[in-house]
Amino acid sequence: MRKTIALAVAAVALAGCGALPGRQGGGGGEERQSQAVAETSTGTPAGTQESPAPQESPAPREQTAPAQDSKAIATREVQVSAGGQRGRARADITALKRQGRLLTLNWTITALDGRVNLHNGMSTGTLDYTVSGVSLIDPVNAKRYRVARNGTGEDAACVCSDTQGQFLGAEDASTLYAVFAAPPPDVTKINIEMPMIGVFTDVPIS
Repeated sequence: MRKTIALAVAAVALAGCGALPGRQGGGGGEERQSQAVAETSTGTPAGTQESPAPQESPAPREQTAPAQDSKAIATREVQVSAGGQRGRARADITALKRQGRLLTLNWTITALDGRVNLHNGMSTGTLDYTVSGVSLIDPVNAKRYRVARNGTGEDAACVCSDTQGQFLGAEDASTLYAVFAAPPPDVTKINIEMPMIGVFTDVPIS
């Protein structure tokens, strides 16, 4: 009788430890499976308490760069004629900026009426479809500056806008640029000469 009771107690003890057949290792296989699922779905191992995320301060408002000032620093309106095209145009110089040894000129041509030929109207030749005809005149040193070029050969391209195919109708506009060698630092104003448009005098250098 005592032997039977002892066997029964041993069986209950083994069952409480999870050592019955089919449950080896205290049910560890099932625990590992549930832990894997928990990690997949929440990113936090099962059985561990995820600490609350620190309270984030409100995100700062995005700072938008101020729009560039496109106000003209010099303007001319003229009747133009080039390549058989006639019209009235306005040229607005929007920037003349010194950067080290270079000077960058930005401007906009707007057709007011008729037809304005930018195709080859601001170049140095009939087959030149750029604004290479634009130049700067330094009144202090009596010197003219031509548009910079990428090289010294005859085929060296100018560092300036390409205008091929640009024939502006009324209210059409084209934004253009050209790069030059910078005048001496003491030159703070310069004249700009443009084919079709004429000469702007005393344009400030920034």
